[in-house]
Amino acid sequence: MFSNIGVPGLILILLIALVIFGPKKLPEIGRAFGETLREFKKSTKGLSDEVLEELDDKKEVR
Repeated sequence: MFSNIGVPGLILILLIALVIFGPKKLPEIGRAFGETLREFKKSTKGLSDEVLEELDDKKEVR
């Protein structure tokens, strides 16, 4: 996803975010983004586990 940005692009994005949101809001935004990402990973893992269970059940029936 971020493979084409590079270090200079990432620094520019962080500076723009710092100017827009300010130094007090930036940690809160980062924390919220991290929690959202963690929940997304957990739900996608749960979904893929369910799909794998279904496939295993279908293989056992055959």
